[in-house]
Amino acid sequence: MSLTEDQKALVTKWIADGASLAEVQKRLAAELSISLTYMDTRFLLDDLNLTVKDAPKKTAVTTDLTNTPPPPVAGLAGAAPGAGGVRVTVDKIVRPGAAISGSVSFSDGQTAEWYMDTTGRLGLIPKTKGYQPKPADVQEFQLALQDEMARMGY
Repeated sequence: MSLTEDQKALVTKWIADGASLAEVQKRLAAELSISLTYMDTRFLLDDLNLTVKDAPKKTAVTTDLTNTPPPPVAGLAGAAPGAGGVRVTVDKIVRPGAAISGSVSFSDGQTAEWYMDTTGRLGLIPKTKGYQPKPADVQEFQLALQDEMARMGY
């Protein structure tokens, strides 16, 4: 595979602008009608003495929620920190079969284990058989869990 000097300059510009290997491969196909495999794209960049800039590494964030009050939940009228009474914790060791898991304490003092499977389905296992949390508690739980998962990078 040989590129013209203009095409080589264009690929060099893409790399200088921070394009990833996959982006270069897609742009070659879309803009220059050159279809290459991922490996062939790597070889092309190597032949042109170009190096893809590494993306910033994500660092693992660990959060200990046992001694930290949950943040106020947006969207609940008059909610002040700790006013709702729903507390969410995330397990350090995930339940088998779950992508993420933890526990929740509702405003009425009842507790439950929660988990989310790899397809995004949320499950709740109450400590008291047959317990159903109030709808407002469920909403507050879902919002607090969403905030915590975003903070953890999910």
